[in-house]
Amino acid sequence: MIRLANGVALCAVLTFTSLMNAAEPLSQAMDGAIERAEPKFKDLASTRCDDGTFLRRISVDLIGRVPTSSEVRAFLVATKPDKRAQWVDRLLANPDHAWYWAQVLDAWWMERLPGKNTDASAWVTYLRESLAANKGLDALVAEIVAADGVDPAQRARARFLLDRDMEPTLVVRDISRLFLGANLQCAQCHDHPRIDGYKQEHFHGLLAYFNRTYLFDDPKLKKKVLGEKADGDVTFQSVFDPKKVTRKRSPGLPNGPERQDPMLTKEQLYVSAPAKDVRGVPKHSRRALLAGDLVTAGREPMARNLANRIWAQLMGKGMIHPLDQIHGDNMASNPELLEIMTKAMLDGGFKLRPMLRAIVLSDAYQRSSMPRGKEKKAEDRLLMARLRPLNPEQVGYSILAASGYDEAEAKALGTKATPAALQAKREASARPFINTLAPPAGNPDGFEPRLEQALFMSNHAHIQQFLLPRDGNLAARMLAQKDSGKAAEELYLSVLARLPDESERGDVAASFQSADRSIAVRDLIWALLASAEFRFVS
Repeated sequence: MIRLANGVALCAVLTFTSLMNAAEPLSQAMDGAIERAEPKFKDLASTRCDDGTFLRRISVDLIGRVPTSSEVRAFLVATKPDKRAQWVDRLLANPDHAWYWAQVLDAWWMERLPGKNTDASAWVTYLRESLAANKGLDALVAEIVAADGVDPAQRARARFLLDRDMEPTLVVRDISRLFLGANLQCAQCHDHPRIDGYKQEHFHGLLAYFNRTYLFDDPKLKKKVLGEKADGDVTFQSVFDPKKVTRKRSPGLPNGPERQDPMLTKEQLYVSAPAKDVRGVPKHSRRALLAGDLVTAGREPMARNLANRIWAQLMGKGMIHPLDQIHGDNMASNPELLEIMTKAMLDGGFKLRPMLRAIVLSDAYQRSSMPRGKEKKAEDRLLMARLRPLNPEQVGYSILAASGYDEAEAKALGTKATPAALQAKREASARPFINTLAPPAGNPDGFEPRLEQALFMSNHAHIQQFLLPRDGNLAARMLAQKDSGKAAEELYLSVLARLPDESERGDVAASFQSADRSIAVRDLIWALLASAEFRFVS
């Protein structure tokens, strides 16, 4: 996948060295909170997962693909007691980590909206470079909210607002639920009818940060950018108020103080006043004010939301579910654990990698998905691992990794097999899988199997091409084996990150008796790629 400049890579390695001693106490604190919530924890908790299962989990969670057969072999034969921690550090230092998690953040924050006014790929590159530089997620959010899209070098960060057409109510809905974990959409016209903590004034307090910002067609840039006025107030009425009292709202975060505009004369209002072909730039920007408020007064809600979302990404479900329903009536499944993670996010400068490292090295993450008994809601109580589906990106890139796509492409390109060239090939080949499995644009990711997905995986020519032998790929490696047992091992290690059992070895041996072994190999690879075991993380 993408390889970054040597300076960035060296910086990453040095950073991980400093993280190695910091994550273990956090992992232990997490596990302690889980144990304290269960009086009979030691009798109920599942055992530790095996090495192959662990490697598969951390590979798909940290770099977005299943491990290769050579990676599985290397991990299984390693004998050092801390090999799991060492491998986690190896994956976190891999440039593929920033590449994959940029796509995770893209799916979280853009929900697969098309690049209507911006270049969507440039946005993902911006996220990737930010993560590779170990930028705090709070700083990332502040940059996104403050961006106006004017500077070409920084235009990508404006995608969040520009590709929502800077529609104020839509932006407020998404700012509140994606960055603060509170979906205030139902509080636009009245206080939320079922959630006491979601007030109409909260929605309009956020709206007041954006009601002066507008989409502007820049005649020089020939692109849409953001302009802003220096005037315009937010007023609202509750549809349930029989007196129809009109209230005015200044900018302010939910449950925070109202922020007042500075006293300026008419001559002091603008850097450039809005006109037909002139973008409005006020001296006091309410939108820029929000960027600052989110990383100050909004730090704790933002940290709690991020901690909950990261946990859900790795564990299959947030401690607060749904993710955008953080409020007093929706208690966390383990309040102590969530507060530990929130504090760690705050104290750690909103850095992603230390949090990921702590979670994947926790006992909770490393537990088996096999229950020890018949305890109710064992997954919610974190007594066992939750069976969870691969997300669209993980499916697409795991099919490529399992089928040996990179090896075949590298040999085909020869001296032209640069990291950038391989990444471009990989992106193009994975995209049809991702598009087929992804939800409709504007919706959060979730596992909702559809008929067209099954038909695509079963019959589409796109998947069939990865089953045919090419120099270096899985099909070619299997066909080169005269011993069906070794072919079976290569197949199962490549696709499922485990060795085959005796029955599975027998199935491969029987298939190898076929008159056309290439067809048999194609069918064997397809059967495993289409299996539930491949589609899920156990």
